[in-house]
Amino acid sequence: MRSAGLRPKGRMTMHTRKSQKIKFMLLATGIIWLALFPACRRGGVEVSPQDLELRAREIHKKIVTVDTHCDTAMMLLGGNWNPADRHDPEAPGSGKIDLPRMKEGGLDAEFFAAFVGQGPRTEEGYARARKRTEELIQAVKKMVADNSSMIGLALSPEEAYSLKKQGRLTAFLGIENGYAIGRDLGLIKYFYDLGVRYITLCHSADNDICDSSTDRAEPEDKGLSDFGRKVVRECNRVGMIVDVSHASDRSFYDVLQESRAPVIASHSCARAVCDNPRNLSDDMIKALAARGGVIQICFLSAYVKKPRPNPDRDKALAEFRARYGNWRNIQDEEQRRKIMEEMQEINRRYPADQATVRDLVDHIDHVVKLVGVDYVGLGTDFDGGGGVIGCNDVSQMINVTVELLRRGYSQKDIEKIWGKNFFRVFNEVRKVAGKSARS
Repeated sequence: MRSAGLRPKGRMTMHTRKSQKIKFMLLATGIIWLALFPACRRGGVEVSPQDLELRAREIHKKIVTVDTHCDTAMMLLGGNWNPADRHDPEAPGSGKIDLPRMKEGGLDAEFFAAFVGQGPRTEEGYARARKRTEELIQAVKKMVADNSSMIGLALSPEEAYSLKKQGRLTAFLGIENGYAIGRDLGLIKYFYDLGVRYITLCHSADNDICDSSTDRAEPEDKGLSDFGRKVVRECNRVGMIVDVSHASDRSFYDVLQESRAPVIASHSCARAVCDNPRNLSDDMIKALAARGGVIQICFLSAYVKKPRPNPDRDKALAEFRARYGNWRNIQDEEQRRKIMEEMQEINRRYPADQATVRDLVDHIDHVVKLVGVDYVGLGTDFDGGGGVIGCNDVSQMINVTVELLRRGYSQKDIEKIWGKNFFRVFNEVRKVAGKSARS
């Protein structure tokens, strides 16, 4: 039996091993920090990444930060995923957003999108889409009710500011894909009354409202339909924000022409920086800004930076698409789950060339140089494909502010990018609706 406090030479105790492991992890974290966020100079004085993070966190305490798009609502229907728990970002099925990680990353307000894939344009298809949308909305409301000490549902910017003062997070509601309303204009007011505050007009396929930027049914871009014009006018009337992310170029311009209120692109990037049809061209960004709108920069890596060639990954994805086509439009939940697991396996075996936080902020820089700082914000698309190195889940959102500070953005500019610009549009849409009600 060994005496207390003595150990044989040359052997490492569990405490020592843990200490060395912690030292290694801190060293590795420091290396990653320096790679992603090199020190910057301000007034001739070098500012370390750690100092930048401290400053970023101080700014976040003073402002309301908003992400205008995530698909986390779908995870709430799974039954065994609790948003009040902190999930390990590296663990399978953890998702990109939960309430503790929102606090960690300094995100105050999240738009939870009720996403419906594009299905058949029939009465049966419309009914299924409406039912699915209602289920997702109720799932978000249940999350809020079950965790009311942590989060509240907001219907306006003022309510988000009030929740911040109470120390609570904010949930907003959006709908991704106007397919949810079918051909019933009355459903716009119906969903508005349920708390929804924006509608993304289409998703990755054409619908009755407009043509999509991807996977169009016909090569010709027909833009906004006659029904779609009525949808835009009705959104203006009730105070629903119109979202043009996913819309085709012609649809985008048709919407700007039709809308009496500014519109948003809730999760899109700049095409000049990354040439992708889902992104907005410089002319589109200028037109959006001229009407007072805002582009919310998306975190989906393929929209942020063109990936380097990867023949093995390309072959696997081609085979995947041949099997499932536009899988995001598949309605059966069990089939979708299996398909997503297969996609995750492809990503594991053939990792994508991911963009970084610095690549992401390049898009913000581009928009600011093009039209000014008043017309850009953030829409992550977390749990819908969004995520970049350095900000791959909501707990890392502070890193965007760190990079903005590194580039010399002021607190005033950061406040605009993080939500004030979007709230300006939100309030202008409400103002237009108020005028309609009085006329």
